Amino acid sequence: MWDVLVIGGGNAALCAALMAREAGASVLMLESAPKEWRGGNSQHTRNLRCMHDAPQDVLVEAYPEEEFWQDLLKVTGGITNEHLARLTIRASSTCRPWMRKHGVNFQPPLSGALHVARTNAFFMGGGKALVNAYYRSAESLGVQVRYNAPVDRLELRDGRFVAAFVGQERIEAKACVLAAGGFESNREWLREAWGQNERGEWPADNFLIRGTRFNKGVLLKFMMEAGADIIGDPSQSHCVAIDARAPLYDGGICTRIDCVSLGVVVNRDAQRFYDEGEDFWPKRYAIWGRLVAGQPGQIGYSIIDAKAIGRFMPPVFTGTQADTLEELARKLGLDEARFMQTMREYNAACRVGTFDHTKLDDCHTEGIAPAKTHWARPIDRAPFFGYPLRPGITFTYLGLKVNDQAAVHFNGVPSDNLFVAGEMMAGNVLGKGYTAGVGMSIGTAFGRIAGTQAAQAAGKKSSMGAALETA
Repeated sequence: MWDVLVIGGGNAALCAALMAREAGASVLMLESAPKEWRGGNSQHTRNLRCMHDAPQDVLVEAYPEEEFWQDLLKVTGGITNEHLARLTIRASSTCRPWMRKHGVNFQPPLSGALHVARTNAFFMGGGKALVNAYYRSAESLGVQVRYNAPVDRLELRDGRFVAAFVGQERIEAKACVLAAGGFESNREWLREAWGQNERGEWPADNFLIRGTRFNKGVLLKFMMEAGADIIGDPSQSHCVAIDARAPLYDGGICTRIDCVSLGVVVNRDAQRFYDEGEDFWPKRYAIWGRLVAGQPGQIGYSIIDAKAIGRFMPPVFTGTQADTLEELARKLGLDEARFMQTMREYNAACRVGTFDHTKLDDCHTEGIAPAKTHWARPIDRAPFFGYPLRPGITFTYLGLKVNDQAAVHFNGVPSDNLFVAGEMMAGNVLGKGYTAGVGMSIGTAFGRIAGTQAAQAAGKKSSMGAALETA
């Protein structure tokens, strides 16, 4: 019998497996994907949001706990567990030496991401390199990994884990960590969660999945039906506006459209529908998928001019280019008259002060709705560019309720040998909204906690695990 079974193969699962193994537990990881697609959504990440009170290698200045908390409070609209959120924040300040020990390297942000140099530590080689480093370290420590091993059900007894099933194979362990992701690649569940809108559309039919095709929520659904305590709204998710030409799965970060705050966004009726300059892009980019999902046909278009070029991370797809706005409207298939009216009204409403995309500047609009609060400049310098937008789901927020020991709960009672980390519990911290890098902060914090607690439940305890408890 194994000491600890870890179900999942991404960042949270790997952190749990490594911590449990370091505590002396025998560990088996079950990854549903084949080896070449291992790592879940973590392979598409770039960085980790980190609290720090002074400059630290790749992090500049300071990003104290209270500022991190206020940023999280703002994007979630207060739908968050402050105790668990602050636990995550504090854990983000101490995890990087441990990550380095397991082969993760960091680098300063590239020029297109300098605005998060204070808040986010970037992985050298991105999430794929991080995942590969963790797998190398886990295997060298003796963690056993099985691929193509989807778990579809568990054997539970009085709130305790007994065994997991891969098909008809029964696998026992003294403790278990669930880190198998959300349900973002389960189209039927997304349809059920989002329902039908007033136009008779099923918005989820037009969603693209930024991450892995293997997160179908099978284990999450099983746990819900088994009576585990649940938290979160099934329609809430990390939902980003991505290029409508992106693939259905695994498009990753290169499909994101980052020029929204530098121009305007219109729907298929050529109308603006939200403040493009509300706040810094890393704090607001993850609301735009949901905004586009609310538009007719779940489609939008990000419009910029030559002044924006070089100020944002270029996406993988080239934008539609035109020498005039009228030509751009025709190329995008938008009603030319309505588009030109929208653009004329926006340009006339711009009150340009001192443009500075690195701060909340004084360039704004007056007399139009929706307003553009910052970075508002007329779109008047050729060439002009348009990027089609679709909602891109990264991960869902419906999950299992936990405490600060990462324990799964049944009727308010924490299990003593079943734990959860990553997307399957992120809704405890993220009720809605998102800010760049916080998903990796949650997965790393609770993955490490879950692994430590699972090892203890299996009768193992190391000085490292004890240190984590007091961190």
